[in-house]
Formats: sequence, structure tokens, C-alpha cells
Amino acid sequence: MKTAHGAVHGGRHLRTSAPVLKFGIPAGSLQEATAELFRQAGYRITFRSRSYYPEIDDPEIECILIRAQEMARYVQVGVMDAGLTGHDWIVENRAKVVEVAELVFSKVSRRPVRWVLAVPEDSPIQGPRDLQGKHIATEAVNLTADYLERHGVEASVEFSWGATEVKPPRLADAIVEVTETGSSLRANNLRIVDTIVQSTPRLIANETAWKDDWKRRKLENMTLMLRGAMAAEGKVGLMMNVPKDKMDGVVAVLPALQKPTLSGLVNGDWIAVNTVIDESVVRDIIPRLKEAGASGIVEYPLSKIIE
Repeated sequence: MKTAHGAVHGGRHLRTSAPVLKFGIPAGSLQEATAELFRQAGYRITFRSRSYYPEIDDPEIECILIRAQEMARYVQVGVMDAGLTGHDWIVENRAKVVEVAELVFSKVSRRPVRWVLAVPEDSPIQGPRDLQGKHIATEAVNLTADYLERHGVEASVEFSWGATEVKPPRLADAIVEVTETGSSLRANNLRIVDTIVQSTPRLIANETAWKDDWKRRKLENMTLMLRGAMAAEGKVGLMMNVPKDKMDGVVAVLPALQKPTLSGLVNGDWIAVNTVIDESVVRDIIPRLKEAGASGIVEYPLSKIIE
């Protein structure tokens, strides 16, 4: 029996010529956040125990779970057409890929993470020039080597398998480590000397896949829906009826950056108002709208906002 993916023959799944987008989902800390964003965008991703091939309710997409650290490399060589990873791992892999979109979608990733140069509090190292001849431990070896080259410094860079913060000063003079708040570094009596790179999640594509009209359109449509879902996060819609003579007062209550949609009602003395506001201010604004003359106020959830 043929499906959008292919035909089943002798217990094996055989591919047909139907186009399929091979898409990488980052395994680990962003896995569930990615699935939630896709759900909000209209896609349902299901993870199965011990399987690296999540199911998605789009027969034109085939998902693969890959660590974010490796994603850019596999996308570059075409194992996957596209995927999600951090900008830092694109730089670390020195990958030649198309950065389709920046997607700051997770509560964990709302602020950019930083790869920083850190040293013990009492270290004499004050800047990159002081690293000459020193020993640096990091998971991001290429990123660190490129940083040293930019500053014309020669130093020994060693790959760290983990617990990098505990290595100075006995096992390393300095470290390059990823941080969001710096709290873990401070807890280990380290101070930040410099920020090497800031990173946010990116949707990336293989260069050849991006030149394929069908795959590019598929990715552009996906990006549109994902961005729409992100834009709607923390927002709600408000509908209300307002007498014409109260309109100025009601509009004055609404956030200045929002432009409400106005439409006339059968009763010519009233106007229907529809707007989008931050969910966090609803409880303060609705009473004020009521006092200003609005009635029939309805708050409704938003799943996507497409500009």
C-alpha cells in the first residue's frame, strides 16, 4: 500500500519519489521546548522511547534527533536538509550552512547564552593578550582557537569533557565556558574576562537543499508558522463594543504600540474594537476599559500572530 512516504513491501518500507524534508530536532535541553513550539505552530511531534526518529503529523517531513553540538555538521554534509541548533555550534563546527531564521523560543533560551573567557578571581589574566602561552580548557575548541587567532595569541587549547569550571587553576589557566547568568562561574570563584560569542537558536538549512524550490518553500512555510507561534506567546486578543462618543477614551487606555481594528456595528452609534495586548496587563486594562465605556469585552487566547 502506497503512502506519502513510500510503499510497504515484504515488511520493508520502500521510498518513492515523493519529496521529503529531512529535519533535525535538537536532543537534550531544547528537545521538549522545540516540540512545544512546533505544537503551537500546528505540528505535532511525538517522541518514542529509545528511538531517534520522532514522529510528526506531516508526511512531507522526516525528523531525526541529533545533539545540537553536531547538528550543523550533519546539515552541512546533507545527512539532514535542515535542523535547529545554536549559533555557537555553527561557529564551532565552522559549518557552511544557510541560517534561515533566529528562533528565540524557549523560556530557557529567551536571553542569548554567552561563551565567555573565565579565570580564577586572583588570576593575573585581565584580557586575551595575557593568554599567551597559557593553557585553556573548553568544550568549544574551534571557537576558542578562532578567538585566540583574532587576537594574535598562541595558547594551548584542550577539549574538556565536562566539569570545566573546576579545572582552574590546577588543570588550566583559563576556561571558555557557556553561561547565561554567570552564577555557576561565580560559585566556582571564577570571574569573566571577556565574552567570545553570544548565541541563540537558529533554523539552518543545507546549501543544496535551500536551492531546491520545494524544500525551500517547505522551510519558508515552516518558519512563517514558527515565528507566528513565537509572536503570539504571552499575548491575548481583546474584543469589545464601544459607543462612538467613548472611543477616544477607550483607545487612550490601550497600549500605545497596538493599533486596534475598528469596524462598524449594525447600530451605527457603536464600534467593534479588536486588539492584541500582553497577557500580563489584561487584569489592569480590562477594568479601565470598562470604566472608559467599553462593554461586551471578550478575552481570547492566541496561537499564532502572522505579520
